[in-house]
Amino acid sequence: MVDPLELIAKYYLPGSASFDILVGHSRAVAGKSLEIAQRLKHLGPDLGFIEEAAILHDIGIFMTKAPSLGCFGDKPYICHGYLGRELLESEGMPGHALVCERHVGVGISLADIEQHHLPLPGRDMLPITLEEKIICFADKFFSKSTDTPEREKPLSNVRKQMLRYGPDKLRLFDEMAEMFL
Repeated sequence: MVDPLELIAKYYLPGSASFDILVGHSRAVAGKSLEIAQRLKHLGPDLGFIEEAAILHDIGIFMTKAPSLGCFGDKPYICHGYLGRELLESEGMPGHALVCERHVGVGISLADIEQHHLPLPGRDMLPITLEEKIICFADKFFSKSTDTPEREKPLSNVRKQMLRYGPDKLRLFDEMAEMFL
């Protein structure tokens, strides 16, 4: 198995803005994910996988156009999930790859893609496994676009953010919150 930080360093220049933002954010998400998983030990979450996948969940951002994150790719930011999936599949990490694709928002359905004409492959990208759901949920509490990507947002702020995407997305988030908090 590849060390997640070594894999990130394969695609990001250590010390660059994009590397530092990604790693800071990913470590914060991994910490919260593991905290949640510890409370759910009775469900048997794979802690090692959660830590690795949480560190790698945003590895695809460098291929997107997100200059504020030091990323100068040619794809819209919403594509970072499926791009990360493709990258990790090419690295022989199919389970980790699915976390990349399925963590965006509270997951993106095929209906969402079609209704909003999103520039994504035509398939459901919804978290399915416990580990995918934990990482997806934990990710919502940390922003890469601030000076402090490791600072956790209050639940009320995350709920407001989810509501911007519609009441159905807030409902899905609240279901996760009920299970994980």
